[in-house]
Amino acid sequence: MAMSMGGGGSNMSEINVTPMIDILLVLLIIFMVIVPVVPKGLEALVPQPPKNQTQQQNNDRTIVVQVLYRAGQSPTYRINDTDVNHQDLLPRLQEIYANRAERVMFVKGDDDVNFAYIADVIDIGREANVDHIGLMTPKIQEGQ
Repeated sequence: MAMSMGGGGSNMSEINVTPMIDILLVLLIIFMVIVPVVPKGLEALVPQPPKNQTQQQNNDRTIVVQVLYRAGQSPTYRINDTDVNHQDLLPRLQEIYANRAERVMFVKGDDDVNFAYIADVIDIGREANVDHIGLMTPKIQEGQ
């Protein structure tokens, strides 16, 4: 077993890792200072109950616009259970959603109604500043 002692005149160069370790330690300290130690929770406001109970009952009601098929004629429209003319649909929806914070509307069409009429109701809902418009399908109705 022989061991060489490096006295043979050949130069060996090695990487000095001490400065690299110093840089890594400084970066580690910097990142530890930047990241907050205590996690901060979300600042959220708790919704307050309405002062008027009748206002709560009106706001909780879901708005469903129905497009009903009539053979050979233009369809009829209903907002929940109230019949509405096509011309009065936009003003009525604007009146309903004027004081609502949650602007959600569902559109329900008969099977035989042309989709152009349903798309027209969706456009009217957008004009009335409704944020979310959903389409009701038979599967959704069965689940209720």
